[in-house]
Amino acid sequence: MELVRRLMPLTLLILSCLVELTLAEAEGNSSCRVSLGGANLTETHKAMILQLNPSENCTWTIEKPENKRIRIIFSYVQLDPDGSCESESIKVFDGTSSNGPLLGQVCSKNNYVPVFESSSNTMTFQIVTDSARIQRTVFVFYYFFSPNTSIPNCGGYLDTLEGSFTSPNYPKPHPELAYCVWHIQVEKGYKIKLNFKDILLEIDKQCKFDFIAVYDGPSTNSGLIGQVCGYMTPTYESSSNSLTVVLSTDYANSYRGFSASYTSIYAENINTTSLICSSDKMRVIISKLFLETFHSDENNLQLNDPTCRPKLSNVVEFSFPLNGCGTIKKVEDESITYTNIITSPASSTSEVITRQKDLQIIVKCEMEHNSTVEIMYITKDDVIQNQVAVGKYNISMALFESNSFEKTILESPYYVDLNQTLFVQVGLHTSDPNLMVFLDTCRASPTSDFASPTYDIIKSGCSQDETCKVYPLFEHYGRFQFNAFKFLRSMGSVYLQCKVLICDSSDHQSRCNQGCISRSKRDISSYKWKTDSIIGPIRLKRDQRASGNSGFQHEAHVEETPNQPFNSLHLFSFMVLALNVVIVATITVRHFVNQQADYKYQKLQNY
Repeated sequence: MELVRRLMPLTLLILSCLVELTLAEAEGNSSCRVSLGGANLTETHKAMILQLNPSENCTWTIEKPENKRIRIIFSYVQLDPDGSCESESIKVFDGTSSNGPLLGQVCSKNNYVPVFESSSNTMTFQIVTDSARIQRTVFVFYYFFSPNTSIPNCGGYLDTLEGSFTSPNYPKPHPELAYCVWHIQVEKGYKIKLNFKDILLEIDKQCKFDFIAVYDGPSTNSGLIGQVCGYMTPTYESSSNSLTVVLSTDYANSYRGFSASYTSIYAENINTTSLICSSDKMRVIISKLFLETFHSDENNLQLNDPTCRPKLSNVVEFSFPLNGCGTIKKVEDESITYTNIITSPASSTSEVITRQKDLQIIVKCEMEHNSTVEIMYITKDDVIQNQVAVGKYNISMALFESNSFEKTILESPYYVDLNQTLFVQVGLHTSDPNLMVFLDTCRASPTSDFASPTYDIIKSGCSQDETCKVYPLFEHYGRFQFNAFKFLRSMGSVYLQCKVLICDSSDHQSRCNQGCISRSKRDISSYKWKTDSIIGPIRLKRDQRASGNSGFQHEAHVEETPNQPFNSLHLFSFMVLALNVVIVATITVRHFVNQQADYKYQKLQNY
């Protein structure tokens, strides 16, 4: 017992320190919540300027009994510039607590204006700061909105080479609580030049209230290149063929908004002409300087079909389908070519004579391998620019649920039962209606690189597997079915690779119309216009169960052992447990010693 009496002052001292530490932390959390507006927010809309201290952990829940969603905007964020996202950040959760789905995280290194939307009428956000003693300021603005209610002219998609757009109601005051997004996307190879002809929004140094945000890319997660407000007329230029513009307004001080226009700038240097062949169209880019050397008017250029007009920017572009605008298709020696001619008739003041040369630009697409050759020559009478490019057909392969080939299977990997019937379709994406797809060879492999071993399902158009059924030729599709299998002495994954031929349906002697032929009868190694497609992996369902159990156990382990700091509560519990152990051990030892003492000094009875 003497040992227990000696340990009691130490124990009391430790408990006192732990209680003070716990109370200090509780007071710190309490002051954080009170000074920053409380833990629950129930207003329809609210703006808050949060001045944050070091080592804070604050959580707010936005909730209102309305059938609406919540949009929250962090229009100005000043956090520790040297802090990491792990030690200092803002996290937004969908629901009533931080246990809900994470909608996103805001750090000091975010290069965009963070905006998040809930799926219902509740949202939670949490701000954690590190120990650095610096100034931190966050402007938070949220409001409830109905997703079924839209504002006219609020955002949209713009895909022409040039255009214009304005804020809703311009030049009248813009609506309150508006969030409008315009996505601008032009043809590949172009950049976008955006010019704001007029802006009048609420004036603020940090543009926290009403603002325009411009992103260099296809979404609001792309790099922010400008956040403006007040009165100004800035100009921006994208680094690619897409640009995103956002208008965000609060509930007060509406002004006339903005008016903007954009143009496209071809990014590459084109000295003469350039031709791009794809699976469904031709794109011809012509340098204006090239036209000027021959005194050709860009407005007079025309294709075989003069109604197909070019798009004008810093270059002249003709973009037309392979089966349109007077394009001539030629099938010869198992090769398909598409040819058109761009002409610029010589201008003349006389109906009889001219002293200027006609310009002809002959464009030709040969559908084979990826290579390009360009030839230019001048004749005695005319200037002819001969442009030849070689394109590649756009082929895709997919699995379907049934032989109707209507519903695509999007799962990857796709888990199947052994001997289950699989339905495969190879599709050609083209604007030419007279092309057809022929399945020459389809094989399977347990690996994606198709190293040995492999297994032929279709070879030279002939079924090699007893369960394989090849469907008749149908438009731009090649289709077949087979029963699922697995490779011996390997994992349950199976990859498929199909080599296909593309033919003209009017050519009755083409390989596509010959069906199943052995390789010895017809060698297609020199066939110019073939391609291949790969799909996989396909796995057996028992592998799914195995991986599923493994994943579940892993998740359960992670959830049971969260990575949390060793706080005062843990320390307090540990000390109480240790104290109990010491007390029990002391009593046990004392009792054992007393027993030994009794046995040692017990007097013997006299008989």
